[in-house]
Amino acid sequence: MESKQKMAPGWPGIPAKWTSSAKSGVGTAPSAASRVWFTLSHGIFNEIYFPRVDQACTRDLGLIVTDGREFFSEEKRHARHEVEYLAAGVPAYRLINTCADGRYRIEKEIITSPHRDAVLQRTRFTPLQGRLEDYHLYALLAPHLGNYGAGNNAWVGDYKSTPMLFAERDGYALALACSASWVKRSVGFVGVSDGWQDLSAHKRMEWSYERAENGNVAMMGEIDLNRSDGVFTLALGFGVGAHEASLCALAALQEDFDLTLEEYASEWRRWRQTLRVPPSEPDPHDLYSISLMLMRVHEAKKFPGGIIASLSIPWGDAKGDEDLGGYHLVWPRDLVEAGSALIAAGARDAARNVIHYLEATQESDGHWAQNMWMMGDPYWNGVQMDETALPILLVDQARREGMLSAMVNEEDVTSFWPMVKKAAGYLVRNGPVTPEERWETDPGYSPFTLAAEIAALLAAADIADESGESSVAAYLRETADTWNANIERWIYVTDTEIDRRVGVEGHYVRVAQPDKADAASPHQGFVPIKCRPLSLNTLADQKAEPAAYIASPDALALVRFGLREAHDPRIVNTVKVIDELLKVETPNGPAWRRYVDDEYGEHQDGSAFDGTGIGRAWPLLTGERAHYELAAKRTWEAEALMRAMEAFANDGGMIPEQVWDAPDIPERELFFGRATGSAMPLVWAHAEYVKLRRSLHEGRVYDLPPQTVKRYLIHHTRSSHTVWRFNNKCEVTPAGLTLRVETQAPAVIHWSADEWRTVSDVEARDTDLGVYVADLPTGGLKAGSRISFTIYWPSSKNWEDNNFVVQVVEPESESGARQELAESYA
Repeated sequence: MESKQKMAPGWPGIPAKWTSSAKSGVGTAPSAASRVWFTLSHGIFNEIYFPRVDQACTRDLGLIVTDGREFFSEEKRHARHEVEYLAAGVPAYRLINTCADGRYRIEKEIITSPHRDAVLQRTRFTPLQGRLEDYHLYALLAPHLGNYGAGNNAWVGDYKSTPMLFAERDGYALALACSASWVKRSVGFVGVSDGWQDLSAHKRMEWSYERAENGNVAMMGEIDLNRSDGVFTLALGFGVGAHEASLCALAALQEDFDLTLEEYASEWRRWRQTLRVPPSEPDPHDLYSISLMLMRVHEAKKFPGGIIASLSIPWGDAKGDEDLGGYHLVWPRDLVEAGSALIAAGARDAARNVIHYLEATQESDGHWAQNMWMMGDPYWNGVQMDETALPILLVDQARREGMLSAMVNEEDVTSFWPMVKKAAGYLVRNGPVTPEERWETDPGYSPFTLAAEIAALLAAADIADESGESSVAAYLRETADTWNANIERWIYVTDTEIDRRVGVEGHYVRVAQPDKADAASPHQGFVPIKCRPLSLNTLADQKAEPAAYIASPDALALVRFGLREAHDPRIVNTVKVIDELLKVETPNGPAWRRYVDDEYGEHQDGSAFDGTGIGRAWPLLTGERAHYELAAKRTWEAEALMRAMEAFANDGGMIPEQVWDAPDIPERELFFGRATGSAMPLVWAHAEYVKLRRSLHEGRVYDLPPQTVKRYLIHHTRSSHTVWRFNNKCEVTPAGLTLRVETQAPAVIHWSADEWRTVSDVEARDTDLGVYVADLPTGGLKAGSRISFTIYWPSSKNWEDNNFVVQVVEPESESGARQELAESYA
């Protein structure tokens, strides 16, 4: 009786979950006419995205094999998986899934339709034991339309007399069609009445439910193996409504697969011809070509230049509808890294598209959201100052490479000055302290952020000069000089326990929390150890470690951005500390963890990150270290690290966000030096690899900003100012420097250097960046003098209700030790 029921029982099904983030392939057509993106893992389709690259619409689509009596084999769980590219630089795949018991082999060729919203899978089922008629083959599809597993509707139906399986949610729909006949079809609620439950229990389809509404649903159909001789094509179409999805599926299915494949590959070959690629015959296994392809695959169609971080959901099989974004979001940092790699590869149009996308998504105050949906709406609302600095550097890099204009021999940097000016204004108003450093956790002075900010201010100054705003340019350079002069005061510590253990004089810390103007003595400050923002996190949940102990490879950014020499003793010291605390030697080569006591990773037993865990090693940091080694003229070391990055990639050429850095746990698919459950592929890691290939080819750090090198490493420019501002209240200034008071409104500085016996007034001038500056002529004051001042606000005609004091001290020596002065600041 139950098999005759039309409505599936078991509403709403078990709570929906996503699936493995360990992708072996991702793909889409270059044409904007096809608005679908697919991912592959464990030999099957995983998330398929429509109509935007940030909108997942399926959990997975795979095959199940039975003999109708006792044999049950799900290809994603019970087979060995191989992946091959059908052509070099083309995201078209051959998947070979061989039954672990040796009973069958399934071969698949997977592409998208170049001109329709559909994915195609040509399949050959081969019995390795017995005959074709001894087996039953089923397609099982789990819809998760619009990034949600809950609230989906599924049903059995026809389109123009063609039997299909359908799902719909909030106006978007999918339709699954097969070139072979369906023997039987059914839909149900996951965990109760879905096809997997049916086959697991009965080894054949006993249920044939026609509808499952408003729940976590799954769809299944038995494919007629005998009439198709084991060869058939599945077409999964998408659309606004079931009719549009059905039309896409049927039209794609009716076209010759080989002709569709050739058209799909031709589009990708034409794009590849616009790039700077090795002159030799394309190699399907070349990670450079794969990396460039992956960056293009992750780009939006409707919003050119919008590139998401990853077509994956980290630890997806432990994540549900509460994690809508996964990594299919735009992080401005990752986007700039991809844009920089595209410039490195000569992708003029793609690089310009990235800059135009950044231009369109910039917030009105000049910054960019921490991350965002493709249309620019923020997902998380944190602020990371490097994500405002890096777009400036991208514009400057494109300018230097001659890529800012559609005309090959024409540059037009001034058209981007409004964007750059707004970003630079945000930096000078709110920096150098960042609310979050690049790992999205802690506020304070961070070496990566400081390096990016300072380099960006100098790049913006050059663009300001070209745009006829020389006074703005001068102020930006002066601010950069002041911040650069204070780096060691803020983040360099000496004679800590770890320094003594490693045998060095001191090291740069990962982040120092500011108290007033300085790092509150990095020796004494404490930094909370946090992971990605989760609503359950509270301050009480967080651990704290001394800032002096929190080392990170982020300090190498001081070299990468041209602020310090690779052989600077302080950098060399820090490298030794980094290697002592964070380096992991794996079978595939060395990798580094992000920082001490990082918690973003699996637990010790291999269970998924759930807001806490143990941070694992990151392959992209191997690429960053390779760039440092190249800057230090150790090319052989950089080449070895490049090979390690290549070894961290899986068989499909996907580089993971993290690799497992502990003994194997096979039951959790965790193997030393291989991918964890974190994001894979990570666009940022592939971008770093592409840039490393160009850097090694040219024998130099390709993306090194020339402004910082010229100003600080060649000319050794020093700052003539100490800056006081409300978000950075210095308490001391070295003798010989001008004290600059900065405000964000018109102001008059009323000041004295002799305990108010004599006073002077200095009116703050407008920088045209939202900052007003007053330079107090303090350069002639001797150490021991005290500068006192207060502020009058002309707009409101009132006085600041405080007097401020800055002590004049002896100038700092240029030898390594900065600790005494840092402690006096605290």
